[in-house]
Amino acid sequence: MAISSTLFIVLASITGIILAFEPISDKLSPYDVVDINTVSIQETIAVLQKNYDEVITLDVDENGFVAANVVLKNGKSDTFYINPKTGEKVGEIVQKKPIFEFATNLHRSLFLKSTGRFIIGFVSFLLLLISITGVILIAKRQGGFSKIFSKIIKEDFNQYYHIIIGRYTLIPIIIITLTGVYLSLDRFSVLPKDNSKHVEIAQNKTQQNNASIDFFQSTKLDEVKSIEFPFSKDEEDYYYVKLTDKEVAVNQITGQIISLKKQPLVTFGAYYSLLLHTGKGSILWSFVLLLSCFAILFFIFSGFAMTLKRRKKTSLVKNKFTKDEAEYIILVGSETGSTFNFATAFYNALTTSGKRVFLSELNQYTTYKKATNIIIFAATYGEGEAPINATKFIQKIEKVQQQNILNFSVVGFGSKEYTQYCKFAILVHANLQLQDNFTPTLPIFKVNNQSFSDFDQWLQEWNAFYKMELTITSENLLSSKKKEQEFKVVRKTEINIDETFLIQLKSTKKTKFESGDLLSITPKNETRSRLYSIAKVDDTILLSIKKHEFGLCSKYINSLHKEDTMIANIQKNVAFRLPQKTKEVILIANGTGIAPFLGMIHQKKSKTKVHLFWGARTKESFKIYKNDIHTALENNTLTSFHAAYSQEEKEKVYVQDLLINHGTLIANTIHNGGLIMICGSIYMEKGVTKVLEEITKKHLQSSLHKFKENNQIKTDCY
Repeated sequence: MAISSTLFIVLASITGIILAFEPISDKLSPYDVVDINTVSIQETIAVLQKNYDEVITLDVDENGFVAANVVLKNGKSDTFYINPKTGEKVGEIVQKKPIFEFATNLHRSLFLKSTGRFIIGFVSFLLLLISITGVILIAKRQGGFSKIFSKIIKEDFNQYYHIIIGRYTLIPIIIITLTGVYLSLDRFSVLPKDNSKHVEIAQNKTQQNNASIDFFQSTKLDEVKSIEFPFSKDEEDYYYVKLTDKEVAVNQITGQIISLKKQPLVTFGAYYSLLLHTGKGSILWSFVLLLSCFAILFFIFSGFAMTLKRRKKTSLVKNKFTKDEAEYIILVGSETGSTFNFATAFYNALTTSGKRVFLSELNQYTTYKKATNIIIFAATYGEGEAPINATKFIQKIEKVQQQNILNFSVVGFGSKEYTQYCKFAILVHANLQLQDNFTPTLPIFKVNNQSFSDFDQWLQEWNAFYKMELTITSENLLSSKKKEQEFKVVRKTEINIDETFLIQLKSTKKTKFESGDLLSITPKNETRSRLYSIAKVDDTILLSIKKHEFGLCSKYINSLHKEDTMIANIQKNVAFRLPQKTKEVILIANGTGIAPFLGMIHQKKSKTKVHLFWGARTKESFKIYKNDIHTALENNTLTSFHAAYSQEEKEKVYVQDLLINHGTLIANTIHNGGLIMICGSIYMEKGVTKVLEEITKKHLQSSLHKFKENNQIKTDCY
């Protein structure tokens, strides 16, 4: 539907944007001189008959402008806007501007007359279906219609704003499409015809010439669409007054209603469909229609962008072996395609090691004659749903009978931002355990936010169990090689007592990144890249690097001087960024793990309270960070700083010891919805995690696991 209707929807949206300005322009015209809901028909008729020889018609448009067709004293007829209280002319009838005329014809019929009207009407119907199915998908992603306005996890720009804008413009777009379809059906006479006729009303013989107290006096002009005046003073010539819901014939002598014709529901619907579809008479609704047309154009762009990205990611490798030849079967369930990157990297690693491997989607599950192992990479969609290419898998497990025993391992991919974290992978693992021909080799493993470190940890467990040495780097996970960029060295400190230095880089081309992202650097004559956490400082990259004795990359970077250039690329790390709306954050690091935090406290502009706990060997180690920390404290972008130096005292003090002394602060922070971010060595992370567990049990009588599940604990350790 999207592909076939794109061109027409684009045309309809662009012309819709143009036409949204027409009612705004009309409404701003200076002809709305009187509030017509205070003026009666009788009052206007009286002043018109006094000022003009003959009055033929009176019309009230959607803007509240009153137009009269009259015969002037010179005998000529004219039509113009009037002041309904005085009958005086206030302006000429507004003529449709050429640009609106052109846009209207293109919008209605593509200049193809009836054929074009049919196409536009049909495309409106398709857009209605696209809107409805889009809402269903949003509801499915969010975990039900009751949660449609709950928090959206920002995994991708197009995906995030497609949902955000979609849920706020849903009702206007449905109104646009419904009214468009209705008007098209009315144009082609598909709807029931108006066969209603005037029905005579019984007359009151005693009432004579009381027009001033009856229908004309009680009816205000805002209820009127048009009035057709009598041709003569003959009592048989009537006033025909057309209101929104009815048309009445009124005796010009007695003022009594002679006959009445009720507007059928079809005509009533056509009238309001036109108002809602065009925005006539309302600046506010015209503006809503304008924004909705822009939203539709964005949906087209973002929808196709997401589709192309998904198709690119979900393109399967060309298997070297058939399903019945392979000993290792990799099955993937992914909604957006990101999980395929991990599966493909694992497939390549197994193939390189000489194994016979077959890669497919979970919905393609079948029998495998020579397979001994099955590895399942299962993403979770929304609140625990199966991805689109895995919806049939659990049912197929029951039906397909394997001829041999299969060892299985399940890796779940999801986000801790969702309450049903990796639920589908859990269901897959549980159902496989119930089958006689399946044996689990490893516990279910969960990967949060496409984390490479999480995946690498699972790979190490896999290697240990199967006694393999498979190697997968973060570069292997890229669906396509990112373009490398050139960076110039703008500052570099001398190496300190800990063999650590700071280096500041600036890209030679404009590029977007945030503190917490990663810089991938490949040393000369090397194929394996190294990743360094980025601090963003005034649009430059600040790295904190420890030079290792056998570290090829750290030695290479240390050899650089100011104005030298290096080649690298930036990798997004959205799972480790400082949120804008968090009230309080605890940052914990040791050694060079402080790097991303230097950028976070530099760029912070919100009222978030930030506390930094850092561990190093000696006070001398602090000197290269001193200016950044002191500046942040002075600017109140850093609320407090706490340092632990393990080599300064007889008793070694580590960063986790500082946390024990500030247990109340930490407990209050996470209890009130705050965040803890940890960056540095895995050894430090283990010690810190142990202390945090003790603090939560002591102060909150709760397990740290609860706060991890709430995504209040973010780590980037190595």
